Amino acid sequence: MARFKALALIPALALAAGALSACGEEGGTAAGGVQLVASGKVTTCTHLPYQPFQVKQGDKIVGFDVDLVDLVGKKLGVEQSIVDIAFENIESGESMNSGQCDLAAAGMTITDKRKEKFDFSDPYFEATQALLVKAGSPIKDLSNVAGKKIGVQSATTGAEYTQKEAKGAEIVTFDDLALLEQAVKNGTIDAGVNDNGVLYDFAKTNPDTTVVTEFKTNEFYGIGVKKGNSALLGQINEVLKASVADGSYAQIYQKWFGKAPTWQPGSATN
Repeated sequence: MARFKALALIPALALAAGALSACGEEGGTAAGGVQLVASGKVTTCTHLPYQPFQVKQGDKIVGFDVDLVDLVGKKLGVEQSIVDIAFENIESGESMNSGQCDLAAAGMTITDKRKEKFDFSDPYFEATQALLVKAGSPIKDLSNVAGKKIGVQSATTGAEYTQKEAKGAEIVTFDDLALLEQAVKNGTIDAGVNDNGVLYDFAKTNPDTTVVTEFKTNEFYGIGVKKGNSALLGQINEVLKASVADGSYAQIYQKWFGKAPTWQPGSATN
């Protein structure tokens, strides 16, 4: 019996060790009384690649979202640390609820369903769905795609939209954006649906593909935080507002999209 009890403790100890390692370093407090999961840094959960919002270049992760959260880090007086995880764990709120990260910045659309699981910042980017095809494809929209293979990314609003609108199509789900884009380029699927910003970026460097249309879905990205984390949420919203006033938002937008923004935080969302 004693040996049985000792063995029974092993899984419990392993779980405890796993919980400690998941939390990582001891937490700390930043400017404005913001509690952080790791001392001296704001930890961001994202899902790579999602160019130009977040993408790995060499040994660094860069992008539009990265630069915006760097502004948050500056206000808090800490550096940004980025964790690459499955998008499903971000969308479910698990990454923040488990203490894996302080915030999620992943080109993530604000939806009522997601707001049930975690809190969103004010909108920081206007997005919409778009359709990527091979150059010369006869597909121009989703009206006549019965029997065609249409690619989507798992757990995204684009996947939900395509399920409703692509009548009769075979919906092919990919774990990440890069796999979806390459499948269009290689011709293993007939078209792909995702947010306009990332698909235009891909088509720019892959001229054998093209974005043929956009679908006005009135979507806006937000930065996610654990429910009730009003201190961090307030700091993020202050940064977004200040970035418009001091021109840094427009500079970051120009850097990653090569043009001036037509919408900025604080503008109308309808």
